[in-house]
Amino acid sequence: MPEPLVVHGLGAAWFTVLVLCVGGERIAELYLARRHRRWAMAHGGIEFGSGHYGWIVAVQLVLLVGSLVESWARRPQADARIFVPMIIIVLAAQSLRWWCIRTLGRQWNTRVIVIPGAERVVGGPYRWLRHPNYLAVVVEGAALPLAGGAWTTAIVVCLAHLLIIPTRIRVENRALRHLRS
Repeated sequence: MPEPLVVHGLGAAWFTVLVLCVGGERIAELYLARRHRRWAMAHGGIEFGSGHYGWIVAVQLVLLVGSLVESWARRPQADARIFVPMIIIVLAAQSLRWWCIRTLGRQWNTRVIVIPGAERVVGGPYRWLRHPNYLAVVVEGAALPLAGGAWTTAIVVCLAHLLIIPTRIRVENRALRHLRS
């Protein structure tokens, strides 16, 4: 059996850069969400299920911080057979996430806010999936830590998603009833 392609020394540095880029992307999302929230509220927006929002933020922090801390603590050698596919999966998840954001436009938010009577978006990835953003969230929640050998973080984040995402989807489905189809 051939030896795995190991990226000596570079794996931790590249993984750190990847996690920092994802963290920067999250900051950009929060900035955009705050702008969209102000706009929605100025146009009669109603927020639903704000009680679970803190848990969503907490899971994202565990994903980012846990991935880095566990990776640094374990110092795994980056096996290109895992590292490269996981990075590709993370990038695909990010692409789906931004496709959702672009498709929803001002209706997109990290919180559940709808303007009653607004038109429901059914284009882009929403033409195939009711909640495509959560596919991106779940896939990234597993792939990002796995890229850095942070197996424990991947398991914890996946279990947390099993608990919080069904609640979030129920809240969104209730909120979506206030939109025009």
